[in-house]
Amino acid sequence: KRNSKLPSETVVLLVLCVLLAAALIIIIRLFFVILVSNKSVQTVREENEALRKNLSEITWGEQPTCPPPPSCPPESHNQTCLKCGGHWEFHGGKCYYFSTCGLNWTDSRSFCRDVGGDLVKIDSREEQEFLVRKLRDFGKIIGESFWIGLTDSETEDRWLWADGSPLDESLKFWFSGEPNNMRNDHPDGEDCVALKVIKTAADPKTWNDCPCNSFDRIICEKPRGSAQSSCV
Repeated sequence: KRNSKLPSETVVLLVLCVLLAAALIIIIRLFFVILVSNKSVQTVREENEALRKNLSEITWGEQPTCPPPPSCPPESHNQTCLKCGGHWEFHGGKCYYFSTCGLNWTDSRSFCRDVGGDLVKIDSREEQEFLVRKLRDFGKIIGESFWIGLTDSETEDRWLWADGSPLDESLKFWFSGEPNNMRNDHPDGEDCVALKVIKTAADPKTWNDCPCNSFDRIICEKPRGSAQSSCV
């Protein structure tokens, strides 16, 4: 009886060993498949990131320049030109310039400062409505954007004007659904504000948060001055 049991036990043991070996082989193969897959995914991610950076460099690498507003002719008797400068708009005691070219937000602010002003700060509903009307004249294209001097780049959701003053809660003119800080589309977020050209000029809600490295047109603002100080 003892001899008759040995072969059957040996067979069972051998079968178990074979099954364990097969299971081990399968586990090892699965491990390597997962390892290779993870490496492939990582490689694809790295390639995508490299492509995104290359695209960003191609898109934003060559910084465009904006020509300054033209000077007033020496014989000019145009009061707006004498108060503000060539191609500036005088309204409500301030001078406004609407650029014909686009820069990122930081360069747009530098441009405005170079011509004696800063990115526009909106102090009233009437001023916002004036800008909306003017954008219809200067923008032409529905959806085109113009930078203003509002950003939350220092602290998320803490909106500050370029002069450092906080946004007045009673003077917000966000477009529907804004600000949304679309990080899915823009990993760095949307920390700078632009006014969009819209179909209805009567609607003052035109603010949109955008990536600060976007190229948009510019609204500069400066105080009224004399011909000597303002004609750039």
